[in-house]
Amino acid sequence: MNKRTQLRKKIRTLRRSLKPHQQKQAALNLLGNIRNRADFRNAKHIALYLPNDGEISPEPLIKLCWKLGKKVYLPVLHPVLHNRLWFIPYTPQSPMIRNIYGIKEPKLIPSLCRTAWSLNLVLLPLVAFDQNGNRMGMGGGYYDRTFSFKSLKKGINGPALIGLAHDIQRVEELPVESWDIPLTSIVTDTKSYP
Repeated sequence: MNKRTQLRKKIRTLRRSLKPHQQKQAALNLLGNIRNRADFRNAKHIALYLPNDGEISPEPLIKLCWKLGKKVYLPVLHPVLHNRLWFIPYTPQSPMIRNIYGIKEPKLIPSLCRTAWSLNLVLLPLVAFDQNGNRMGMGGGYYDRTFSFKSLKKGINGPALIGLAHDIQRVEELPVESWDIPLTSIVTDTKSYP
């Protein structure tokens, strides 16, 4: 097992070890740390995720978005392009299915998809991060491939990308690969980086 795989396993075990009341409090703290950010206040089309595998929950944020009249989108696995995401509107009435990883996602209705570049803000999960804003995901490269247009010199700027995590997921330093798409920042239950 290589170092990245070992680190990913260690941090996933750590975040899964949080008790339900700790997860609930972390989600509320996260809400408090994001709700007053300008990038959140100004965004009209926001992609989030439903928590899985001990990820910090953005569900209080989703409810706030609905209350404020913001459009909420969840990622769905692209049916054709390997390791890429589409974004489907999400409401309390959205029909849900489980994808190949067992994660809940809205039923795929291609006519409702919103392109990644046309979102205003993407709040995405991560496994580990460092104080420089580097992110380690689950290893599939879904977000990196989906937002690879942000690395083009004359590309579309697209949405702000903010990683969400429990502060216990912070590590000293992560290696950066050429395909890694940098995040605007990372927000945890205790603070923002950088």
